Amino acid sequence: MEIKPDIRHLYDMKDVIYDKKWLKTAENLELYYMYRGIKRKNGLRYDITVIPGIMLGQEYNKTKGHEHMKPVGEIYKVLKGQSIYLMQKGNPVEDVIAVKAKKGDIVIIPPLYSHVTINPSKQELKMANWMDETVKSNYKPLMKKKGACYFYTKKGWIKNKNYKKIPKLRFKKPRKTMPKDLSFLKAGMAEQQTR
Repeated sequence: MEIKPDIRHLYDMKDVIYDKKWLKTAENLELYYMYRGIKRKNGLRYDITVIPGIMLGQEYNKTKGHEHMKPVGEIYKVLKGQSIYLMQKGNPVEDVIAVKAKKGDIVIIPPLYSHVTINPSKQELKMANWMDETVKSNYKPLMKKKGACYFYTKKGWIKNKNYKKIPKLRFKKPRKTMPKDLSFLKAGMAEQQTR
């Protein structure tokens, strides 16, 4: 059985794009492809997302960004290319983290963090994730603020002016190995450590 991807188009994300001038004349590009439910195991779902290495005007291609409707984490592995995982917690934002990752690297999104994945290169990014299959994604909080609290552009990191106060961006390193037990990703297990 072949899984068809959900395709995220530019016009689906117009609220969270930094370069509004470019957006006015841009075509409704295909920005990324989500292959959901490739595998299922112990209540977890395995997905693959492919993000082409294109520019959105001044900004690097990215996902729309979401948080989870329950306090659960998510785990990503870069299969090809490189990525930046931008995570923020709270409203108002009390913490913001960026993790730069390349092929083979693992990144854990902690519970209660909204997250956006950025492809900071001209190469295609392909990544896999495991998450609780019962948990839905909520895109509204980031859409309401017109994106995450930082944008990654040709000029580097730029603060989103729709946030009153933004903490300094912290950088963390990715993991090199996948945890053997992924049960911490399941709803109800969020109080366990993700490190």
